[in-house]
Amino acid sequence: MKAFLILADGHVFEGRSIGSPKETISEIVFNTSMTGYLEILTDPSYAGQAVVMTYPLIGNYGVCEADMEDERPWADGFIVRELCETPSNFRSETSLSDFLKKYDISGIEGIDTRALTKLLRSEGTMNGMITTNENFNLDEILPKIREFKAKDVVLRVTCDKPQFVPAAVSSYEGAKALQVALMDFGAKKNIARELAKRGCDVTIYPADTPAEMILKTAPDGIMLSNGPGDPKDCGAIIDEVKKLFDAGVPMFGICLGHQLLALANGADTRKMKWGHRGANHPVKDLATGRVYISTQNHGYVVADRTVPEGVAEVSFKNANDATTEGLHYLGKNVFTVQFHPEACGGPQDTAFLFDRFINMMEVCKNAEEE
Repeated sequence: MKAFLILADGHVFEGRSIGSPKETISEIVFNTSMTGYLEILTDPSYAGQAVVMTYPLIGNYGVCEADMEDERPWADGFIVRELCETPSNFRSETSLSDFLKKYDISGIEGIDTRALTKLLRSEGTMNGMITTNENFNLDEILPKIREFKAKDVVLRVTCDKPQFVPAAVSSYEGAKALQVALMDFGAKKNIARELAKRGCDVTIYPADTPAEMILKTAPDGIMLSNGPGDPKDCGAIIDEVKKLFDAGVPMFGICLGHQLLALANGADTRKMKWGHRGANHPVKDLATGRVYISTQNHGYVVADRTVPEGVAEVSFKNANDATTEGLHYLGKNVFTVQFHPEACGGPQDTAFLFDRFINMMEVCKNAEEE
């Protein structure tokens, strides 16, 4: 069946329908990863977006649902050059094509994804429609495409009630497991896994949980997760994040969590022209000068030179475009990063940041007990 990708600027790409034949309007973004398509599709940060994979062959190792980053996929659409219909992998349970159909995700294959990516890089990320209607009328649908904006995406992807993930190992001999409150703004499963395997009991809270409710449980640390959308749309959540910050509990923020905490402390964020999405983004640790390869997925960034003096210092910068990739808050046991140290299946160069968070909590806990 024919399918069409219609962009807000009037460009039309013709290909073949994959997944659901339903019509979908969303923001069109590209990801430069060669693998990890299942993790991408099930990452809540992609809510409201259709993903273009720049690598030309996608689906060759099939789908193993144990690798999903959430209970269901969140991407609105999927755009590839070629979809492999005959996966080869002993772990594969189904094909990517069947997975897209199962979860009613619109997709298109057979288009020139290189040309599409170059267009998005030159013109910037834009909205688009995936449709199987061959009789579309551009004059009628372009206004609808241009008007689209994903709304309330954080509240759409967050959990509906607190969830508990027990420690996978003892934190240290004879000691009680560290208690971590994970704020779910669209958290990938691997954040809780990384904490649990380091000896933490993790309680996952809905994004709109009042700060007072969390602080009443006296957590050893607070984790601010990744998530979708414009951070400035999260006004009420930002207010609660500021209360958590002011309580003095050790905190670690990732991606959207990094942006929300920056906004809560007087910094600004801005939308990027096309964002960072892929598993090959270099970030420089300004303290050591060392460069790490990171996985990233964000269309917004903490704006340069907007963090109030005396509040925080930039700890990481992107080695490609020098955008802010991390903040260390002065006088506080708090740090945040824009990239994903929990990346699964990788790279895992920056997983040591979880160890830093664990050490921070242990030091603070021991100081309180003395």
